[in-house]
Amino acid sequence: MVELRGECLGLEGGAGGVAGDVATIAAMAASGVCAATIGLTFAGRPALTLALALVWGITVVADSAQFSTAITELSPPAYVGTALTMQTCVGFAITNVSIWLLLPVVNAVGWRWAFATLAIGPALGVVAMARLRAAPESLKLAGGRR
Repeated sequence: MVELRGECLGLEGGAGGVAGDVATIAAMAASGVCAATIGLTFAGRPALTLALALVWGITVVADSAQFSTAITELSPPAYVGTALTMQTCVGFAITNVSIWLLLPVVNAVGWRWAFATLAIGPALGVVAMARLRAAPESLKLAGGRR
């Protein structure tokens, strides 16, 4: 899926900094929509659930390369490694907490609605990327090509 993700979204290589932030916002929004709606497809047509899960699987990882690139280009050179390590650790921690909390949510509201809580992450990602894009520092990204 990683190979497919890069090809589909055009976020790899040179396109990552120039148009990648807009594509990443769109991918995160799509991921949020998938999270919010996939539970509604349960007990329906399996092909629809599978199609939505495939789209979600592609879009859910689109932000990683963009945020890593932003950290690399915007952090003081002496702290790039530390910043990337912190980003990786926080990302894994959020993933683990999300998985851990999902079952109590399932017990409270059922699978049909539990996945909708996972849309919070992409929504916050869209806000974060939009704020970064609006910040004056964003002109340092992609060598100033905007």
